Amino acid sequence: MRVIFMGTPDFSVPALEAVHAEHDVVCVYTQPPRPAGRGKKPRLTAVHARAEALGLEVRHPASLKDAAAQAEFAEIQADIAVVVAYGLILPQAALDAPRLGCLNIHASLLPRWRGAAPIQRAIMAGDAETGICIMQMEAGLDTGPVLLRDTTPIAPLDTAQTLHDRLSQMGARLIARALAELPALRATAQPENGVTYAAKIDKSEARLDWTRPAEEVARQIRGLSPFPGVWIDSPLGRLKLLNARAVDGDGTPGALLHGLTVACGTGAVEVLEAQREGKRAMSAEELLRGAGAARG
Repeated sequence: MRVIFMGTPDFSVPALEAVHAEHDVVCVYTQPPRPAGRGKKPRLTAVHARAEALGLEVRHPASLKDAAAQAEFAEIQADIAVVVAYGLILPQAALDAPRLGCLNIHASLLPRWRGAAPIQRAIMAGDAETGICIMQMEAGLDTGPVLLRDTTPIAPLDTAQTLHDRLSQMGARLIARALAELPALRATAQPENGVTYAAKIDKSEARLDWTRPAEEVARQIRGLSPFPGVWIDSPLGRLKLLNARAVDGDGTPGALLHGLTVACGTGAVEVLEAQREGKRAMSAEELLRGAGAARG
């Protein structure tokens, strides 16, 4: 099939590769390059860089709302569009342009966690599982009928990063299957019950409230790892917390009990992995051993 691929971050790259392996990707849409790094030089998105490496045409309009951009989109005469973490709203004219419409790869078990941050919200809420849905797109926010879905358990120490990587690969496999089986697939409308919204993560959510139960604090750390990341000031200096679990413990909330275990409102949180500013990620054991060597 003639496919338009629309995606932006590294989450979308495996899907691009899977679609490109089996179909004619006639054009890739992604967000425009944006200033990044110390020099603030424009940086290509992960999808843009991979598409160029594959020799694919890339377009990066700032919006698809104007008539000219919509006309250019329609002129491609694609059979279908595959959309995954594109980051721009598709107007109805764009949704209607491909002959078979637009399919979205969404990283949740719809209708739970519609919206921008389904991976982080699933971890922070303590969900037992999540997954991937292949959805026929319509004008509403992640409201379209679902063609395929697959599930994965959320492991006790999954972070947003580990779950992101697993779901990215799942999405690639599932979209390849969806395109191969498309004539035989039947779309299922999402149920009206169980709808939740995964609001975009705000950096203010990275502030820890140690008076909360330990399990909630640990899920917050894991759900925001590695971005935006939870930072604390500790005897080892400023640390970005990357993984943690709830353990037994009792003390004043926020007090360091031993090692990198911190008292919470109920129980305690054991920090398992962290990162000093400008340094690589380390296990708590490495950090403590390094601190001991420095004091010695």
